[in-house]
Amino acid sequence: MRIRARAVAGISAASLALAMASGCAVSGKSDSGDGPVKIAYLTASAANTWLTASGKAMQEDAKKNNVEITTFDAKFTPGAAAKQVQDVISSGQYKGIIIATVDGAGVIPALQKAIKAGLKVVVLNQIIGTELDTADPQVPGVSASVLAPPTATGERVGKLTVDACADLDPCRVVFMYGQKGTPFDTALRSTFDEQIGAHPSITVIAEGQGGFLGTDEPKKATQDILQAHPAFDVLVGTGDQQIRGAHLALKAAGKTDVKLIGVGGSEPAIAGLKDGTWWGDVAGAPETEGHQAFEAMMNALDGTDDGGIDVTTSLVDDGLITQANVDEFTPQWAG
Repeated sequence: MRIRARAVAGISAASLALAMASGCAVSGKSDSGDGPVKIAYLTASAANTWLTASGKAMQEDAKKNNVEITTFDAKFTPGAAAKQVQDVISSGQYKGIIIATVDGAGVIPALQKAIKAGLKVVVLNQIIGTELDTADPQVPGVSASVLAPPTATGERVGKLTVDACADLDPCRVVFMYGQKGTPFDTALRSTFDEQIGAHPSITVIAEGQGGFLGTDEPKKATQDILQAHPAFDVLVGTGDQQIRGAHLALKAAGKTDVKLIGVGGSEPAIAGLKDGTWWGDVAGAPETEGHQAFEAMMNALDGTDDGGIDVTTSLVDDGLITQANVDEFTPQWAG
């Protein structure tokens, strides 16, 4: 049985239940008596809790559909994904690849070889191509792309920052990248700048890099920033991991009045918004993305391509989480 991709109505208890409902059988191909269909999941990092949540959702669906998913971990190493694609092709074991990589357009030649070899390809979370404002696949032959365009995320972060600075003139902002130079961070920063650029009172006075793997790196980055810029009003991160670490450093320094804005709608973000330690956050739905990616792969094996799928298009309040609406959001990952 084939089911179409669904839009998320918001990261609420109801939408989470809807996302989990995709565990029913989705493809006749996975019900054959020849053993499980084998799919390769190429993740940018198995230690990244967002991508882990997506992977867990896919594994849940796979177990219910006679599908075996094998995870390949690039460990945020540039170029690793292309080699892994070649390994998948060479093995001859797999019917498809679900790939989340920070290498952007650099992995296209490898994916073209996979498609030529007859593998179905679904892109997850990170854009593979040069256009950073669309969820649509950008490589001919890719069956689906499940992600939120980073330009849209940057616009949302910018809107929250403008609101946070509304009563401050000047408003001094610190911007913390996850991994500077990646397509995601670059695109997010570009539309963030567009949003704050219309407000002369807002100035980015410092930048940092906090990674996407825990609190140590963003904590150290914030401590370094505080040495050079002991006073600022807002700290923005491209992921909730950076805000978690930054909060630890700011708390230790007694800077509890800095407004914190992250990306992801994680468990720490929702808790921080409820207790007042975070100011705002941009919602994300990694479990839903994982379910949609699995569904798109099964559809591709049945001969139908789903194209671009952005699960954030129907989020509550356009995914802008504040202390006023935080009760309407339920986190899908640990942060």
